Amino acid sequence: MSEIGKLLIVFGALIAVVGVVIVLAGRLPWIGRLPGDIYVRRGNFTFYFPITTSILASIILSLLAWLLFRK
Repeated sequence: MSEIGKLLIVFGALIAVVGVVIVLAGRLPWIGRLPGDIYVRRGNFTFYFPITTSILASIILSLLAWLLFRK
């Protein structure tokens, strides 16, 4: 039963961290505007795909998960 409690604490902390990142994302102008992010604007059509931002977020989350769940 203590394993479930630890897991809930980790997920709660992760949700809190994601919430803080979302709140601060508007104050950090480089999030979503990194070199390599695809942005196309043609008339009334806009396409935005933050590929570099997604890769960076994936690397950071992978390192965080590795640090939290290593034995």
